[in-house]
Amino acid sequence: MTRTVALNTGTEFPLIGLGVMMIPDADTPAAMRTAAEMGYRGFDTAPVYRNEAAVGRGVRECGLPRDEVFVTTKLWNSNQGYDAALVACEASLERLGLDHIDLYLIHWPVPERDLYCDTWRALVRLRDDGRVKAIGVSNFQEQHLQRIVDATGVVPAVNQIELHPRFQQRALLEVHQRLGIVTQAWSPLGHGALLADARVQAIADRFGVSPARLVLAWITGQGIVAIPKASSPEHMRDNLASLELRLDEEAITAIRALDDPEGRGGPDPATFALMDATHA
Repeated sequence: MTRTVALNTGTEFPLIGLGVMMIPDADTPAAMRTAAEMGYRGFDTAPVYRNEAAVGRGVRECGLPRDEVFVTTKLWNSNQGYDAALVACEASLERLGLDHIDLYLIHWPVPERDLYCDTWRALVRLRDDGRVKAIGVSNFQEQHLQRIVDATGVVPAVNQIELHPRFQQRALLEVHQRLGIVTQAWSPLGHGALLADARVQAIADRFGVSPARLVLAWITGQGIVAIPKASSPEHMRDNLASLELRLDEEAITAIRALDDPEGRGGPDPATFALMDATHA
């Protein structure tokens, strides 16, 4: 099975990446080295995770050429607005110690501030200036996506959203397909709850794999990028092995039946607006 999906920039994006949220700063470079040795090439961080500097060290110490490592970071809510976004990106570059960011995302739309269109214009400039290679968004809903596209004519390369078997976001996936946006799933294992779900375990048992491998195979089999957090080599290896697992129609149908309109585990993008500037 292919291990990448093409962005609208023409760049190949790894289907399985390593999410480093909640990995301590001191442990991040070693985790990235281990992951790189296994075949990981994509790493996802953000200012709010407080480990951008460690990710930069991990890039330099992982043993791979810079052009083989795909680094994603994000713009925090308190830094929205055109000028503020430009400054925040430079701060992320400085913390990372890199001369460019491979994918830069607006972390949340924060519609109550109504700054995400101006912020998106700043990201377009950063892309055009070469400071970032690709630009996208995170947690944007259909109305947010349509508004920035209408305002600028620029379609995000990626929308990183909460997506897992209990919260499948099918309507938003159709919007992504129509616009040519790659979907990236955060919390693809449902905040860990899916690993203990008896229905998921039963399907996994039929294939002789872990629930995590099953769920990730279901996600990446749709061409959706997944960024599960993992710090142990065992979990990293198991997550990456999901790319080799092909599910049959019986399994796919059973997993689709787990969808729940109330299955969201994280914040609602329509209302989330945490502005703690100390995180950025």
